[in-house]
Amino acid sequence: MAIVLGIDVGGSTTKICGFTKEKKLIQPLSVKADDPISSIYGAFGKFTSQYRLPLSEIQKVMITGVGSSFINEDLYGISTEHVREFDCIGLGGNYLAELSEAIVVSMGTGTAIVHTQGSEIEYLGGTGVGGGTMLGLSKTLLGVTDIPHLESLAMKGDIAKVDLRICDISQKNLSPSLYPDTTASNFGKLSDLAEKEDLALGIVNLVFETIGMMSVFAAKKFDTKNIVLTGNLSSMPFAKTVFSRLGEMFSMNCIFPENSRYGTVIGAALLYFLK
Repeated sequence: MAIVLGIDVGGSTTKICGFTKEKKLIQPLSVKADDPISSIYGAFGKFTSQYRLPLSEIQKVMITGVGSSFINEDLYGISTEHVREFDCIGLGGNYLAELSEAIVVSMGTGTAIVHTQGSEIEYLGGTGVGGGTMLGLSKTLLGVTDIPHLESLAMKGDIAKVDLRICDISQKNLSPSLYPDTTASNFGKLSDLAEKEDLALGIVNLVFETIGMMSVFAAKKFDTKNIVLTGNLSSMPFAKTVFSRLGEMFSMNCIFPENSRYGTVIGAALLYFLK
């Protein structure tokens, strides 16, 4: 059985997946480590051990991500190819959502946005706002250093104590697409009575609304309704809440496919079959 592995070395997590020659996906997994080299070899070892894959059955390794530049030789003597991350984002997003055209958004430590149409993949840009922003702000404002803790706090928060909303500044309906509780200014109404839970919700809302509006603008530019969300942050329940709301407001189809957090690494492995 010839297996193709994909490895995505991100800013905080390394992900790995595999495909058989029949293009059947072997379920992805991820590891965290303090440095890229450790995380790459850790992910490789964990994956081959969990699925009992001998090295002789691995035909190719397709590697991508910001930390992949630390690898300058074949992994364990297996042919290893570096592939462009933005191509992986687009291909993986389309594969997971079963689409041929979409705006694919990769929400990790930062955020990257690409447009896909058939085999054409165009990197549109991105933003430094992402998971790193959440952790940096939550550490500074709340003393919280992990996403699950931030999420648990945010679930109990009241956004009205943090964000300035349309209903706070106008009694009129400014636009059919603007609901009264639409954000006018993130953290623009920070109350002295705001608790840690309220601040946590404000942080999460700020990040997802920023990414969401950039995604909507990109979709409007290409006259497409499909926005596919991938990357680590796509697994957060708050992501679905915010994007669902934006989808209603701007008539967009915001899609969170199964295995969405593994979109880039899946795309990396799939690129092998296009060569």
